[in-house]
Amino acid sequence: MMRNVLLLWLLAGLAGCAVGPDYHRPAVETPAAYKEFQSWKPAQPQDQMSRGNWWEIYGDATLNGLMLQVAVSNQSVIAAAAQYRQALALLDAAISGFSPTVFGGASSTRSYSGSSKSAITTSDSLSLNSSWEMDVWGRIRRLVEANRAYAEASAADLGAVTLSMQALLAQSYMQLRVADAQYSLLQQTVIAYQSSLQITRNLYEAGTVSNLDIELANTQLKSTQAQMVDIGVLRAQLEHAIALLIGKAPADFSLASNNTLPVLPAMPVSVPSALLERRPDIAAAERRIAAANAEIGVAQAAFYPSLILNASGGYQGNNFANLLSVPNRFWALGPSLIGTIFDGGLLNAQKAQAVAAYDMSVANYRLIVLTGFQEVENNLATLRILKQEIELEQEAAKSAKNVLQITNNQYQAGTVSYLNVVLAQVTSLTADSTSLSLVGRDLLASVGLLTALGGNW
Repeated sequence: MMRNVLLLWLLAGLAGCAVGPDYHRPAVETPAAYKEFQSWKPAQPQDQMSRGNWWEIYGDATLNGLMLQVAVSNQSVIAAAAQYRQALALLDAAISGFSPTVFGGASSTRSYSGSSKSAITTSDSLSLNSSWEMDVWGRIRRLVEANRAYAEASAADLGAVTLSMQALLAQSYMQLRVADAQYSLLQQTVIAYQSSLQITRNLYEAGTVSNLDIELANTQLKSTQAQMVDIGVLRAQLEHAIALLIGKAPADFSLASNNTLPVLPAMPVSVPSALLERRPDIAAAERRIAAANAEIGVAQAAFYPSLILNASGGYQGNNFANLLSVPNRFWALGPSLIGTIFDGGLLNAQKAQAVAAYDMSVANYRLIVLTGFQEVENNLATLRILKQEIELEQEAAKSAKNVLQITNNQYQAGTVSYLNVVLAQVTSLTADSTSLSLVGRDLLASVGLLTALGGNW
């Protein structure tokens, strides 16, 4: 007995070490600065930092109200939250490996052997059995380490899904408001075309123009009215998409028309690295590297024998009334070593698999970081270029309005044909519509930048 206890303490003393590599965050090659913004430093994942209500910078009360529903009603977010709870439960299961497992049992058995009445015997039992794996090689510690990292990755996944759904909602809302603005533009244009048609009819009745001008004016009017109707298709689809994002059936949701576009937030002078550090997908990828690293330790520990302390005790006899008495008491205590002698290379294959999984997670992490850089650069470039394009298009729209006014005056004076008016009308409407589309793209790019930076400026 004393020999077993000494052996147990000797092996337990080794439990301070854990086989397998200790985790170190892999290095990532990063640029010295953004191509579009020169003020930047290498970032580290800080997904736990508060992002705040980043959508409030657009100054739209309706958007603010819709956003608050995403975290509680969006089904993708709810699923990610459930997955996070599952990861926490797996962590708790791994931590339970540090504790012994205790089983209790009670039985009463009557058996018969032979032909006489005395051959009937009764056996009663009341017992407790315990089994405890001593974590000599750190297998359980590495398993807990891996599951804790997986839980942290799952928490970051929840943040990434939430941010993604919020971004989709913001982009869908921006597109819907642009569609409302386009509808309002066409509505105003229809009023102007109706006025032009009436002027043309008056000129026709005065005998100064032909019926061809009336048909051209009517064609232009009907074509624009058709465009108004067509916008309804896109708006309905966007409204349905928003309903899905906030967890509602399309039939139970509607948004009133509003041709006022959200305010485009001002660009910051520089993009501090803290913004990129908030990206939850980068944090999730980094945590999965830590988990994969710990899995190597779990695979390495499998090469060594497991030290298990077994204990049992209780009462056993043939008279239940006197079962709990000293003569019926029994107990057993002792350690056991269980190890693999031959497995045909299974353990080596499992360790090689764990190492390959680690290498893959490192590559995935670096790819996500590089993709993050690309997304930030893309949206910064888009915002910069669109700013110039919007200014030019707005100037073009202003000139087109002047041309239309001059052409209308010339037509009424009889110096140009109605074809000139039609051309000027098309040019003016196209310029105004293009200008609105560019503003919409600018808003979408700003949402893309916020998403690429992990939320907020």
